[in-house]
Amino acid sequence: MKPQDEGTLITDKPTGEGIKAIAAKDGITAIKIKSGRMLLAYGFLTKVFQVFEHYETPIDMITTSEVAVSVTIDDASRLKKIVDELKNIGEVEVNKNMSIVCMVGHNIMNQKGYINKVFEALNYFPLRMISYGGSRHNISILIPTEDKRAVLEALHKSLF
Repeated sequence: MKPQDEGTLITDKPTGEGIKAIAAKDGITAIKIKSGRMLLAYGFLTKVFQVFEHYETPIDMITTSEVAVSVTIDDASRLKKIVDELKNIGEVEVNKNMSIVCMVGHNIMNQKGYINKVFEALNYFPLRMISYGGSRHNISILIPTEDKRAVLEALHKSLF
């Protein structure tokens, strides 16, 4: 956002704290599979993942609750077949035209205050998914693509 600045040095030796970069990926489809049978059941996630394996479709993000699992994919070429098969497992909801926004830095999970800055910046935007803690170095969110530019500007203003 500041082309007059020096630029970015990429190295294997982290310096400083905080979020260092923000990137966005468009063309994302979110799929939510909800089932009362998931509660206290084993094997539910295995069945869900087997569908994606069968159709050779990688998953980008995953979130779970007691009765639902949400995943994102960036290749919707087999979406209809995937959804048809997932309907045998539970109720399926699909959201298209989504974007993943990922914030990265060194060990940000253990640094106090950064997650607050992120959520304060995102206070007025709908968040479909949040992935935090899978790695100590990133926070990912899923948003409608139509909000991407405003989300990126809000995050830059808050974090940099």
